[in-house]
Amino acid sequence: MTATDELTLSEDYVQDAFHSYLKSSLTQAKVERLLDVDVLSSAEADIMIAGPALCLYFAALRCTTLPPSVPLPRLPKATPPHQLTESNCPPSFLPYLRIWAQNVTPIQSLTPESQHDLARAICSLPPLQVGGGSDDIPRIAGDLRAVAIEISQRRTFQERYGDDLQAAIDAGQDISSPGRRQVKASFKPPPVYYPSPTPSPEPSPRTQTTQLPSAPSTSSLPPPDLPPRPPPKPTHNRNQSSSSLLVPSSPYSSTSASSSKQQISRPPSPTILSTTSPAIELIRETLYATLADVISLHPSIRSLLKSDPPRAYFASVALAILDMSINCIDPHDGSARGVLGQRLTLIECPAELRPFMKKLGAIGAEIRKMEDEDSIHAVQLLSSGAMEIPEPRMDRVREALEKGVSVGGRGGEVGFVNRVNGLTLGMTRLKAFRERQGEVFKVLAGVGR
Repeated sequence: MTATDELTLSEDYVQDAFHSYLKSSLTQAKVERLLDVDVLSSAEADIMIAGPALCLYFAALRCTTLPPSVPLPRLPKATPPHQLTESNCPPSFLPYLRIWAQNVTPIQSLTPESQHDLARAICSLPPLQVGGGSDDIPRIAGDLRAVAIEISQRRTFQERYGDDLQAAIDAGQDISSPGRRQVKASFKPPPVYYPSPTPSPEPSPRTQTTQLPSAPSTSSLPPPDLPPRPPPKPTHNRNQSSSSLLVPSSPYSSTSASSSKQQISRPPSPTILSTTSPAIELIRETLYATLADVISLHPSIRSLLKSDPPRAYFASVALAILDMSINCIDPHDGSARGVLGQRLTLIECPAELRPFMKKLGAIGAEIRKMEDEDSIHAVQLLSSGAMEIPEPRMDRVREALEKGVSVGGRGGEVGFVNRVNGLTLGMTRLKAFRERQGEVFKVLAGVGR
């Protein structure tokens, strides 16, 4: 290792290198028919995960060093070329590098057929081999997709990913031919709102260079019909939650995995909904009500709202979805119970939301299974004289959703965390949720102040 390699590389340099590789990885995935033009041009949530995960996969195949390192491309202003290692990696990227490095040897040890099936698993495609090939494929794919989800929440990534997708779409295409339809990437970064120290949050000066207009623009929407913020109380009472800023929270809410089976009734409060509101509004407002609870009960997220608002918002929505799956979805028939005690069946649910309702129910079922298995295991350990019992898996899941998969979650929990995060990406990109996301985020940013 040279003295130059020992210096910590700048985040900008590593980001530029990553996006250079990302464009070539997306193009190669198109050539290998892992991703087609329709997928590349879509705004579907999975393209945000598959793209950076494929970049990590191809980088692992190219790796020739031990311990694993990434050969960074020669960029115009970067000479000589570098290998990205643990000793020169920017601290913010080090957790991603370590998870990637742990998977390099397992990836290279796969047969070519299993490597291709791994690439297909990363893209949520079925395997080509009968029997699914190596048993390591689901675990490796889960790790790479988990890192990709973390990368996708970085604002610098979101602002450049549309160009990466467009470069892959245009690769090999004669876009200058007269009459040829030019396919455009529809991915747009989500709106960003920075909390203000004033009671009425306004965008801070830094948003002049980083904030992009929401889609659709909030200027075209009617003024938000939100109840006024109640005066602060001396102590926080779960039954008088900050969710009253938006709509009343679900009548069934829990603060931890251990209390998820208890149904806590809360009195109704003013709401923008009526008993005849469309079903999609019921789901949306129930999610946002739960979201306010999550932010008010997690100090670390309130702190993250100041330092990294996009990541804080995503983490809080993921935790809210986890809460909804247990407390708002009936485990027997999959119906949802939300604000005002309204009930929404799967049949009544709009077609575009039905898959999300089903996934919410499946996540809730998996949580109950985890909790039951952990309880049985704890009883067995205590009966055998053990002095300690393992940390509940749902605690690790919550920590991974809040702080990232490199902090919480291990082994089998990674796949479950990915499912929750994938659902989070999908729901927050639905138009019905995005159209009020900006104004709700402004209100939520003031919850913890």
